[in-house]
Amino acid sequence: MYWTLELASYLSDAPWPATKDELIDYAIRTGAPLEVIENLQAIEDDEGEIYESIEDIWPDYPTQEDFLWNEDEY
Repeated sequence: MYWTLELASYLSDAPWPATKDELIDYAIRTGAPLEVIENLQAIEDDEGEIYESIEDIWPDYPTQEDFLWNEDEY
């Protein structure tokens, strides 16, 4: 399983919070690439576990802070 920003972007409008099955259903209905569906299927979870956001699925998901820099330094 691997995530990229492009793949994760297909879940940005997902109905959070959601279960694994709900996210898979959402990805299929919205025409997400097969890689997104395969990544979701590969998640090992407890039956019915609720995910609050993409960060619960991809802990290394870059946040806005990862892209900010101090403009005074340049």
